[in-house]
Amino acid sequence: MKNTFNWGVIGCGRIAHKFADDIQAISGASIHAVATRSLAKAKDFAKLYNAPHALDSYEALLETEGLDVVYIATPHVLHAENAIMCLNAKMPVLCEKPLAMNAREVSQMIAAAEANNTFLMEALWTRFMPPINKALEIIRAGEIGELNSVKADFGFAAEYKPEGRLFDPALGGGSLLDIGIYPVFLSLLLFGQPEQIDARAIIGPTHVDNICGMLLQFPGDKLAILDSTILSDTKTEAFIYGSKGTIHIHSCWHEMTSLSLHLKGVDEAQNFEFETKGRGYGYEAEEVMHCIANGKKQSKRMPHAFSLLLIETLDAIRHKAGIIYSVD
Repeated sequence: MKNTFNWGVIGCGRIAHKFADDIQAISGASIHAVATRSLAKAKDFAKLYNAPHALDSYEALLETEGLDVVYIATPHVLHAENAIMCLNAKMPVLCEKPLAMNAREVSQMIAAAEANNTFLMEALWTRFMPPINKALEIIRAGEIGELNSVKADFGFAAEYKPEGRLFDPALGGGSLLDIGIYPVFLSLLLFGQPEQIDARAIIGPTHVDNICGMLLQFPGDKLAILDSTILSDTKTEAFIYGSKGTIHIHSCWHEMTSLSLHLKGVDEAQNFEFETKGRGYGYEAEEVMHCIANGKKQSKRMPHAFSLLLIETLDAIRHKAGIIYSVD
Protein backbone atom coordinates (compact mmCIF):
# COMPACT_ATOMS: atom_id res chain seq x y z
CA MET A 1 0.00 0.00 0.00
CA LYS A 2 1.25 3.50 -0.80
CA ASN A 3 2.62 5.60 2.04
CA THR A 4 -0.29 8.02 2.23
CA PHE A 5 -3.79 7.90 0.78
CA ASN A 6 -5.10 11.38 0.12
CA TRP A 7 -8.86 11.55 0.57
CA GLY A 8 -11.14 14.14 -0.94
CA VAL A 9 -14.50 14.83 0.69
CA ILE A 10 -17.55 16.14 -1.15
CA GLY A 11 -20.14 17.51 1.29
CA CYS A 12 -19.44 18.73 4.82
CA GLY A 13 -22.43 17.53 6.83
CA ARG A 14 -22.58 15.50 10.03
CA ILE A 15 -21.62 12.17 8.47
CA ALA A 16 -18.65 13.75 6.66
CA HIS A 17 -17.31 15.02 9.99
CA LYS A 18 -17.55 11.55 11.53
CA PHE A 19 -15.78 9.98 8.56
CA ALA A 20 -13.03 12.61 8.45
CA ASP A 21 -12.45 12.30 12.17
CA ASP A 22 -11.89 8.55 11.81
CA ILE A 23 -9.52 9.08 8.87
CA GLN A 24 -7.23 10.97 11.27
CA ALA A 25 -6.67 7.74 13.21
CA ILE A 26 -5.69 5.63 10.17
CA SER A 27 -2.01 5.28 9.52
CA GLY A 28 -1.24 6.30 5.97
CA ALA A 29 -4.44 8.26 5.36
CA SER A 30 -5.27 11.95 5.36
CA ILE A 31 -7.99 14.39 4.35
CA HIS A 32 -6.36 16.17 1.42
CA ALA A 33 -9.18 18.27 -0.03
CA VAL A 34 -12.77 19.16 0.77
CA ALA A 35 -15.47 20.76 -1.33
CA THR A 36 -18.91 22.10 -0.51
CA ARG A 37 -21.08 24.92 -1.88
CA SER A 38 -19.99 27.26 0.91
CA LEU A 39 -16.30 28.15 0.78
CA ALA A 40 -16.42 29.33 4.39
CA LYS A 41 -17.80 25.97 5.49
CA ALA A 42 -15.19 24.14 3.39
CA LYS A 43 -12.41 26.17 5.00
CA ASP A 44 -13.73 25.44 8.51
CA PHE A 45 -13.88 21.72 7.70
CA ALA A 46 -10.39 21.72 6.17
CA LYS A 47 -8.93 23.51 9.17
CA LEU A 48 -10.52 21.04 11.57
CA TYR A 49 -9.01 18.01 9.78
CA ASN A 50 -5.74 19.58 8.54
CA ALA A 51 -6.72 19.40 4.88
CA PRO A 52 -4.56 21.64 2.67
CA HIS A 53 -7.30 22.31 0.10
CA ALA A 54 -10.75 23.84 0.67
CA LEU A 55 -12.98 24.47 -2.35
CA ASP A 56 -16.50 25.56 -3.23
CA SER A 57 -16.55 23.52 -6.44
CA TYR A 58 -16.76 19.74 -6.78
CA GLU A 59 -15.16 19.97 -10.22
CA ALA A 60 -12.23 21.90 -8.78
CA LEU A 61 -11.73 19.24 -6.14
CA LEU A 62 -11.12 16.67 -8.87
CA GLU A 63 -8.32 18.84 -10.25
CA THR A 64 -6.49 18.84 -6.92
CA GLU A 65 -3.03 17.40 -7.35
CA GLY A 66 -2.27 14.27 -5.35
CA LEU A 67 -5.86 13.20 -4.74
CA ASP A 68 -6.34 9.41 -4.55
CA VAL A 69 -10.00 8.78 -3.71
CA VAL A 70 -13.17 10.76 -3.05
CA TYR A 71 -15.73 10.20 -0.30
CA ILE A 72 -19.19 11.50 -1.23
CA ALA A 73 -21.35 12.67 1.67
CA THR A 74 -23.92 14.86 -0.07
CA PRO A 75 -27.72 14.30 0.22
CA HIS A 76 -29.03 11.08 -1.36
CA VAL A 77 -30.43 12.85 -4.42
CA LEU A 78 -26.95 14.07 -5.44
CA HIS A 79 -25.08 10.78 -5.04
CA ALA A 80 -25.43 9.58 -8.64
CA GLU A 81 -24.54 12.95 -10.17
CA ASN A 82 -21.54 13.47 -7.89
CA ALA A 83 -20.23 9.91 -8.20
CA ILE A 84 -20.54 9.73 -11.99
CA MET A 85 -18.68 13.04 -12.26
CA CYS A 86 -15.81 11.55 -10.24
CA LEU A 87 -15.84 8.23 -12.05
CA ASN A 88 -15.75 9.92 -15.46
CA ALA A 89 -12.62 11.68 -14.21
CA LYS A 90 -11.28 8.22 -13.27
CA MET A 91 -11.33 9.13 -9.58
CA PRO A 92 -12.11 6.22 -7.20
CA VAL A 93 -15.29 6.73 -5.18
CA LEU A 94 -16.63 5.75 -1.78
CA CYS A 95 -20.24 6.98 -1.77
CA GLU A 96 -22.50 7.19 1.25
CA LYS A 97 -25.53 4.94 1.50
CA PRO A 98 -27.93 4.66 -0.16
CA LEU A 99 -25.69 4.53 -3.19
CA ALA A 100 -28.38 6.45 -5.09
CA MET A 101 -32.12 7.09 -5.08
CA ASN A 102 -33.16 4.10 -7.18
CA ALA A 103 -31.88 1.16 -9.20
CA ARG A 104 -31.77 3.18 -12.42
CA GLU A 105 -29.28 5.61 -10.88
CA VAL A 106 -27.23 2.86 -9.25
CA SER A 107 -27.01 1.04 -12.59
CA GLN A 108 -25.73 4.23 -14.20
CA MET A 109 -23.08 4.59 -11.49
CA ILE A 110 -21.92 1.01 -11.90
CA ALA A 111 -21.82 1.44 -15.67
CA ALA A 112 -19.67 4.57 -15.25
CA ALA A 113 -17.31 2.71 -12.90
CA GLU A 114 -16.95 -0.15 -15.37
CA ALA A 115 -16.56 2.11 -18.41
CA ASN A 116 -13.79 4.05 -16.69
CA ASN A 117 -12.24 0.99 -15.02
CA THR A 118 -12.46 2.88 -11.71
CA PHE A 119 -13.22 1.78 -8.16
CA LEU A 120 -16.70 2.35 -6.70
CA MET A 121 -18.12 1.21 -3.35
CA GLU A 122 -21.18 2.00 -1.28
CA ALA A 123 -20.31 3.32 2.18
CA LEU A 124 -22.47 1.07 4.31
CA TRP A 125 -20.15 1.07 7.30
CA THR A 126 -21.92 -1.70 9.26
CA ARG A 127 -20.72 -4.26 6.70
CA PHE A 128 -17.11 -3.70 7.76
CA MET A 129 -17.50 -3.58 11.55
CA PRO A 130 -15.75 -6.46 13.42
CA PRO A 131 -18.98 -7.73 15.06
CA ILE A 132 -20.60 -8.46 11.70
CA ASN A 133 -17.65 -10.72 10.91
CA LYS A 134 -18.16 -12.47 14.25
CA ALA A 135 -21.88 -12.96 13.61
CA LEU A 136 -21.16 -14.43 10.18
CA GLU A 137 -18.46 -16.65 11.69
CA ILE A 138 -20.96 -18.02 14.23
CA ILE A 139 -23.51 -18.65 11.49
CA ARG A 140 -21.04 -20.35 9.13
CA ALA A 141 -19.84 -22.59 11.95
CA GLY A 142 -23.42 -23.82 12.33
CA GLU A 143 -23.63 -22.78 15.97
CA ILE A 144 -27.22 -21.53 15.71
CA GLY A 145 -28.21 -24.18 13.18
CA GLU A 146 -30.22 -23.40 10.07
CA LEU A 147 -31.27 -19.79 9.84
CA ASN A 148 -35.00 -19.19 9.66
CA SER A 149 -35.64 -15.51 10.38
CA VAL A 150 -34.26 -12.12 11.28
CA LYS A 151 -35.91 -9.28 13.15
CA ALA A 152 -34.36 -5.81 13.14
CA ASP A 153 -35.45 -2.24 13.74
CA PHE A 154 -33.97 1.24 13.57
CA GLY A 155 -35.72 4.29 14.92
CA PHE A 156 -35.10 7.64 16.52
CA ALA A 157 -37.20 10.71 17.25
CA ALA A 158 -35.88 13.30 14.82
CA GLU A 159 -36.43 17.00 15.38
CA TYR A 160 -39.16 18.01 12.97
CA LYS A 161 -37.76 20.39 10.39
CA PRO A 162 -39.79 20.34 7.16
CA GLU A 163 -36.85 21.79 5.23
CA GLY A 164 -34.32 19.41 6.80
CA ARG A 165 -32.74 16.41 5.09
CA LEU A 166 -34.85 13.84 6.91
CA PHE A 167 -38.21 15.41 6.08
CA ASP A 168 -37.65 17.02 2.68
CA PRO A 169 -38.57 14.73 -0.23
CA ALA A 170 -36.44 16.85 -2.57
CA LEU A 171 -33.42 15.69 -0.53
CA GLY A 172 -34.51 12.04 -0.43
CA GLY A 173 -35.95 12.31 3.09
CA GLY A 174 -37.81 9.63 5.03
CA SER A 175 -36.96 6.75 7.32
CA LEU A 176 -36.46 3.99 4.75
CA LEU A 177 -33.57 5.36 2.71
CA ASP A 178 -31.85 6.93 5.71
CA ILE A 179 -32.09 4.21 8.37
CA GLY A 180 -34.43 1.47 7.11
CA ILE A 181 -31.64 0.54 4.73
CA TYR A 182 -29.75 -1.04 7.65
CA PRO A 183 -32.33 -3.73 8.55
CA VAL A 184 -32.85 -4.42 4.84
CA PHE A 185 -29.08 -4.75 4.37
CA LEU A 186 -28.85 -7.29 7.20
CA SER A 187 -31.64 -9.45 5.79
CA LEU A 188 -30.04 -9.53 2.32
CA LEU A 189 -26.60 -10.29 3.77
CA LEU A 190 -28.05 -13.32 5.55
CA PHE A 191 -30.61 -14.60 3.06
CA GLY A 192 -29.84 -13.18 -0.39
CA GLN A 193 -32.53 -12.05 -2.78
CA PRO A 194 -36.11 -11.99 -1.44
CA GLU A 195 -38.83 -13.74 -3.40
CA GLN A 196 -41.73 -11.83 -1.87
CA ILE A 197 -41.92 -8.34 -0.36
CA ASP A 198 -44.66 -6.56 1.54
CA ALA A 199 -44.43 -3.13 3.16
CA ARG A 200 -46.55 -0.40 4.69
CA ALA A 201 -45.60 3.21 5.42
CA ILE A 202 -47.00 6.13 7.33
CA ILE A 203 -46.51 9.12 5.06
CA GLY A 204 -46.08 12.39 6.95
CA PRO A 205 -47.14 15.96 6.10
CA THR A 206 -44.00 16.56 4.02
CA HIS A 207 -44.77 13.43 1.93
CA VAL A 208 -41.91 11.25 3.19
CA ASP A 209 -42.23 8.00 5.11
CA ASN A 210 -42.13 8.71 8.83
CA ILE A 211 -42.57 5.01 9.59
CA CYS A 212 -41.97 1.97 7.38
CA GLY A 213 -42.75 -1.66 8.21
CA MET A 214 -41.38 -4.43 6.00
CA LEU A 215 -41.93 -8.16 5.63
CA LEU A 216 -39.54 -9.99 3.31
CA GLN A 217 -39.79 -13.68 2.46
CA PHE A 218 -36.77 -15.54 1.10
CA PRO A 219 -36.25 -18.94 -0.53
CA GLY A 220 -36.36 -21.82 1.92
CA ASP A 221 -39.18 -20.30 4.01
CA LYS A 222 -36.97 -17.67 5.62
CA LEU A 223 -38.47 -14.42 6.84
CA ALA A 224 -37.29 -10.91 7.72
CA ILE A 225 -39.43 -8.65 9.94
CA LEU A 226 -38.07 -5.12 9.71
CA ASP A 227 -39.07 -1.57 10.56
CA SER A 228 -37.78 1.99 10.64
CA THR A 229 -39.07 5.29 11.99
CA ILE A 230 -37.99 8.90 12.45
CA LEU A 231 -40.76 9.57 14.97
CA SER A 232 -39.72 7.41 17.94
CA ASP A 233 -36.66 6.14 19.78
CA THR A 234 -36.79 2.37 19.30
CA LYS A 235 -34.49 -0.24 20.79
CA THR A 236 -32.61 -0.56 17.48
CA GLU A 237 -31.71 -4.20 18.02
CA ALA A 238 -31.32 -7.17 15.70
CA PHE A 239 -32.11 -10.83 16.31
CA ILE A 240 -30.93 -13.61 14.02
CA TYR A 241 -32.89 -16.77 14.69
CA GLY A 242 -31.72 -20.30 13.91
CA SER A 243 -32.87 -23.82 14.68
CA LYS A 244 -30.28 -24.16 17.48
CA GLY A 245 -30.12 -20.66 18.88
CA THR A 246 -30.19 -16.91 18.43
CA ILE A 247 -27.70 -14.12 17.84
CA HIS A 248 -28.78 -10.91 19.54
CA ILE A 249 -26.97 -7.81 18.28
CA HIS A 250 -27.43 -5.21 20.97
CA SER A 251 -28.51 -1.59 20.67
CA CYS A 252 -27.58 0.29 18.63
CA TRP A 253 -27.13 -2.76 16.43
CA HIS A 254 -26.02 -0.94 13.24
CA GLU A 255 -22.97 0.32 15.17
CA MET A 256 -22.29 -3.24 16.34
CA THR A 257 -20.32 -2.95 19.56
CA SER A 258 -21.63 -6.08 21.27
CA LEU A 259 -23.64 -9.21 20.65
CA SER A 260 -24.73 -12.28 22.54
CA LEU A 261 -25.19 -15.90 21.54
CA HIS A 262 -28.16 -17.75 23.03
CA LEU A 263 -28.11 -21.51 22.43
CA LYS A 264 -30.92 -23.97 23.07
CA GLY A 265 -30.44 -25.84 26.32
CA VAL A 266 -27.80 -23.42 27.60
CA ASP A 267 -28.90 -21.18 30.45
CA GLU A 268 -26.30 -18.47 30.12
CA ALA A 269 -25.70 -16.48 26.97
CA GLN A 270 -22.22 -16.08 25.57
CA ASN A 271 -21.42 -12.37 25.31
CA PHE A 272 -19.00 -10.72 22.90
CA GLU A 273 -17.78 -7.15 23.35
CA PHE A 274 -15.91 -5.28 20.65
CA GLU A 275 -13.65 -2.28 20.99
CA THR A 276 -14.26 -0.17 17.92
CA LYS A 277 -11.59 2.03 16.41
CA GLY A 278 -12.92 5.58 16.48
CA ARG A 279 -16.57 5.79 15.49
CA GLY A 280 -16.20 2.80 13.16
CA TYR A 281 -16.04 4.54 9.80
CA GLY A 282 -12.36 3.78 9.46
CA TYR A 283 -13.05 0.13 8.64
CA GLU A 284 -14.79 0.97 5.36
CA ALA A 285 -12.04 3.46 4.52
CA GLU A 286 -9.39 0.79 5.12
CA GLU A 287 -11.31 -1.58 2.84
CA VAL A 288 -11.31 1.02 0.07
CA MET A 289 -7.61 1.74 0.50
CA HIS A 290 -6.78 -1.97 0.46
CA CYS A 291 -8.82 -2.54 -2.69
CA ILE A 292 -7.32 0.41 -4.57
CA ALA A 293 -3.78 -0.51 -3.51
CA ASN A 294 -4.34 -4.00 -4.91
CA GLY A 295 -5.86 -2.85 -8.18
CA LYS A 296 -9.41 -3.89 -7.33
CA LYS A 297 -12.32 -2.04 -8.92
CA GLN A 298 -14.86 -3.19 -6.35
CA SER A 299 -14.92 -4.74 -2.91
CA LYS A 300 -15.66 -8.43 -2.47
CA ARG A 301 -17.41 -7.63 0.81
CA MET A 302 -19.55 -4.85 -0.69
CA PRO A 303 -19.61 -5.61 -4.41
CA HIS A 304 -21.62 -3.75 -7.04
CA ALA A 305 -24.04 -6.67 -7.32
CA PHE A 306 -24.95 -6.41 -3.64
CA SER A 307 -25.50 -2.65 -3.84
CA LEU A 308 -27.74 -3.20 -6.86
CA LEU A 309 -29.71 -5.90 -5.04
CA LEU A 310 -30.05 -3.60 -2.04
CA ILE A 311 -31.44 -0.67 -4.03
CA GLU A 312 -33.71 -2.94 -6.08
CA THR A 313 -35.12 -4.27 -2.81
CA LEU A 314 -35.59 -0.72 -1.48
CA ASP A 315 -37.33 0.20 -4.74
CA ALA A 316 -39.70 -2.75 -4.32
CA ILE A 317 -40.42 -1.80 -0.71
CA ARG A 318 -41.13 1.79 -1.77
CA HIS A 319 -43.49 0.57 -4.48
CA LYS A 320 -45.41 -1.56 -1.99
CA ALA A 321 -45.50 1.18 0.65
CA GLY A 322 -46.32 4.09 -1.66
CA ILE A 323 -43.08 5.99 -1.06
CA ILE A 324 -42.47 8.15 -4.13
CA TYR A 325 -39.81 10.72 -5.06
CA SER A 326 -39.64 13.10 -7.99
CA VAL A 327 -36.64 11.21 -9.43
CA ASP A 328 -38.91 8.20 -9.90
